[in-house]
Amino acid sequence: MKTLLLAALLAASNAQALELAGVFADHMVLQREAPLRVWGEAEPGQRVRVQLAGHEASAQAGPDGRWQAQLAPLKAGGPYRLQVSAGRQQRTLSDVLIGDVWIAAGQSNMEWPLADTTHAATEIAAANHALIRHAKMPHRVSLQPLLDAPPLQWDVSSPATAGQFSGVAYHFARRLQAETGVPIGLLNISWGGTHAETWTSPRAAATDPDLADVVATMPADNASFVQRHRDLMLERVRRFQSAPPEAGIAGADPALNDSAWATLNTPQVWETQGLPGLDGVVWLRRHVTLTAAEAAGAATLHVGLVDDCDETFVNGRPVGKTCGWEAPRAYALPAGALRAGDNLIAVRVTDTGGDGGIHGPADNLRLDTAVGARPLAGRWQARVEALQAITEPGPNDLPGLLFNGMVSPFTPFAVRGVIWYQGEANAPRAARYAQTFARLIEDWRAQWREQGQKGPDRVMPFYFVQLSSYGPRPPLPEGSAFAELRDAQRQTAVKLPGTGMAVSIDVGDANDIHPRDKRTVGERLARIALARTYGKPVAFKGPTLHGSRVLADGSIELRFADIAGGLATRGGAPLRGFALAGEDQRFQPARARIVGKDRVRVWSEQVRMPLAVRYAWGDTPLDANLVDGAGLPATPWRSDHWPLATRDVKPEF
Repeated sequence: MKTLLLAALLAASNAQALELAGVFADHMVLQREAPLRVWGEAEPGQRVRVQLAGHEASAQAGPDGRWQAQLAPLKAGGPYRLQVSAGRQQRTLSDVLIGDVWIAAGQSNMEWPLADTTHAATEIAAANHALIRHAKMPHRVSLQPLLDAPPLQWDVSSPATAGQFSGVAYHFARRLQAETGVPIGLLNISWGGTHAETWTSPRAAATDPDLADVVATMPADNASFVQRHRDLMLERVRRFQSAPPEAGIAGADPALNDSAWATLNTPQVWETQGLPGLDGVVWLRRHVTLTAAEAAGAATLHVGLVDDCDETFVNGRPVGKTCGWEAPRAYALPAGALRAGDNLIAVRVTDTGGDGGIHGPADNLRLDTAVGARPLAGRWQARVEALQAITEPGPNDLPGLLFNGMVSPFTPFAVRGVIWYQGEANAPRAARYAQTFARLIEDWRAQWREQGQKGPDRVMPFYFVQLSSYGPRPPLPEGSAFAELRDAQRQTAVKLPGTGMAVSIDVGDANDIHPRDKRTVGERLARIALARTYGKPVAFKGPTLHGSRVLADGSIELRFADIAGGLATRGGAPLRGFALAGEDQRFQPARARIVGKDRVRVWSEQVRMPLAVRYAWGDTPLDANLVDGAGLPATPWRSDHWPLATRDVKPEF
């Protein structure tokens, strides 16, 4: 008898425990009016029963222990208990709501927490919204599509929790919930500094001719990737500096001859200058000739922003070191640190992931002396010292890595739609982004569709933020990667059904790629959803160009749609933001005036025979101020189809 009892106990202990997939947890929101899949693991062959809100479904665990049950669509409501049982095992989730689930995805501006946004203390203090829930997916990279996520925590919005919500997603949800009365769940799948290609499935990425070979030769495991990556990086370093990484180099020594070194345009990350994917240590050196007056007293060396860590030397002596890719560096130099004649500034940069190097606005890289500021932007001598040792891929090392690790686990999970804020990392190859982004959107829709998702919408809504203003503001219009990427986003919104774009150029920050006003952005996304998904009569678009004609006096008359009562300017100021070009394709600033409810006249004394007009075309078009009657800004646009500055830049993996 004891033997039989022991055998039974051993069998029970070895049985597969009943488990729910990681997305299922207390306080979660499930999608209303759509078939509800519930899945997990159990003992192979075991019957699993699922109960929710008086509805029931069952499924049998397969040979691998995996099971999936499907509940009938439910109306918004709750709170409910979700009960799952198999044999004597039972799992119960409490405080489950039925409402609308929105995926909040992209890079750092979507990931940016509410606690670090404008008026954070006031917003968080007022964050008692029991019908808004948020779950954050941990960062995870995978060479193979994953079937499950780690256990997630769904947090109910309150002053104790909301600070860690995505700021954009929180304001989006708050507006939606207030207008619809429906519970809103936010599934936050974001990772700063990531490229669109890594969020696209390998299957879809393979349809891009420039990525097909990369996908076909993707390594199957981490060990294979590590060897492949090291070989690739060594080859790139040799191509860059005609030598392998130079360990132990005395980069701070003024006597070192660096004339044979490669050069990097600085400030600018090195990934766009021949070292894509390089994480490790690089020396940057710049010689500066000073007058006796400039060298006589104390000074301040502004190194700008460094991704990720710097050790900075002046004439061989350390003057400061900092870690943090967003931390401005300003190092005090005592009298005597500089000398009349040649001075060496050397920066040892350590990049631990993502982009690397000195970056940010050019005027942040300078030497302030008693005489004045000496700009330091330009060509710096550069030498790779070492590659960072790795044990697994980084998020941008190959196409599909974040789709596999962070998106694939949720494709059986019914959602209402996606809000997306990404593109900064793709700006160097902006000319490709219209195709890249459209491929991603269609891929995600196909992935959820293949899982049988049938919700209240014809296609899965996909609403996104157009890049905010950030970077230099040259006196004349010129090539701009950010402007070109915004135009690619505009094209996506025009061509793909079920999409919508929130313009954000007016709430950007020339000196910070992470503007802190996330409320305006989130609420503009909510306007799109309220109008297009929920059928509410709200303005959501901003003025869009509808037609143009050249007048006899050489000016251009523009006609706009989506004007919400009539064109206006922000704050009633004179209209700004336009540029004209003739056959030389050189754009000049133009004057403009609103001449009717839906019309603008544009002219320039420098362009007598205009062939093209552009609006808000630049990295930081904060002065562009055309709005509609609801105060929504016009999207940046161009009337021409002339070659783009980024047209020849291709992805390198």
